[in-house]
Amino acid sequence: MSDTAQATREAIETVWRMESPRLLGGLVRMVRDLGTAEDLAQEALLAALERWPSTGVPENPGAWLMATAKNRAIDELRRERMRERRHGELAHHAAALDRASSDAAAIEAAIDDEVGDDVLRLMLVACHPVLSKEARVALALRLLGGLSVEEIARAFLSTPQAIYQRITRAKRTLSEARVPFDVPRGEALAARLSSVLEAIYLVFNEGYAATRGDDWMRPALCEEALRLGRILAERVPAHAEAHGLVALMELQASRLRARSDARGEPVLLLDQDRARWDRLLIRRGLAALARAETLAQPLGPYALQAAIAACHARATHAAQTDWARIVA
Repeated sequence: MSDTAQATREAIETVWRMESPRLLGGLVRMVRDLGTAEDLAQEALLAALERWPSTGVPENPGAWLMATAKNRAIDELRRERMRERRHGELAHHAAALDRASSDAAAIEAAIDDEVGDDVLRLMLVACHPVLSKEARVALALRLLGGLSVEEIARAFLSTPQAIYQRITRAKRTLSEARVPFDVPRGEALAARLSSVLEAIYLVFNEGYAATRGDDWMRPALCEEALRLGRILAERVPAHAEAHGLVALMELQASRLRARSDARGEPVLLLDQDRARWDRLLIRRGLAALARAETLAQPLGPYALQAAIAACHARATHAAQTDWARIVA
C-alpha cells in the first residue's frame, strides 16, 4: 500500500470514528430500524474505502457518507417495492408505487433536517435499560464509538465471536421489545439517561481499573468514555448528572499517568507525583463540576463523587487535601 493510500485509509478511519454516531443516528431516524441503519452505514463506509483512495477525502466527509447511505436506503426501498410487485401484488401496484414515492420523499426530507437529537437518540437506543450492562457497553462502543468487533474484543479480553454474539443478541432484544426510536422528554428522558450514564461509566471504569488481564489500566477505554460523556453533556446541557459524570471522569483521568511507577506497579493516591497530573483535564473537570453545581442541589451521585475528586485535584500536595470538605 502506498503512503498516500495508507494516509487516506487512516483518514477514513478517523472520519468514521467522528461521524458514525451522527450517521447512524440520522439513519435510525429515517428507517426506524437499528439493524438496517447499521447495514446502510457500513455500505457507505465500504463505498468510501473504495473511492476515497483515488478521489481523495471530500471536503465534508460526513455529508458524503450520509448522502451515500441515504441513496442506498432509497434504492433498497424501491427494490423492495419492485419485489412486492413481482410476487403477484399487481392489484396493489399503484398503491405500492405511491408508498415508495412517499417514503423516498420522507427520506429525502429527513436527510435535510437538522441533526438535532440524532446522536442522543442513538445513545438512548444503544444503552436502553432493557439490555444487560454488558450488552449496553458492547453496543455503545460499536455504534457510538465506531469500534470494530475485534477492537471491542481486545479491549475486554474476549473473543470477537463472543462480542459479535453479544451485540447480535442486544439488537434482537431491542427489536423484540419494540424499543421506540423517539427521544423522550422531561422526566421520561431523565429516567432513560441514567442507563446511558451508567453504560459510559462502566466503559470508563474498565479502563481505569481493568477487571481482567495483566494491564490494570486501559487508557484507550477511558478516552472513549470521556468522548461519549462529552457528547452526551453537549446534547443535554441542562442535565446536571451528565456534567457530573464528565467532571468525575475528567478528574479521575487526570491522574492516569501518575497511577503506576516505572515497573507498572500501582501508586496510591497520596503517594502520587502530582506534577504528573494532567492540569488541562483538571481544569475541564472543575468546569464541568461547576456547571453541575449550578444545575442541581443537592448533587447527584456522579457530581458528588466528582466533588470529592476535586478536593484532591485542587491540592498541590497531599497534605493540603481538604479532608473536612470531603467528609462533609
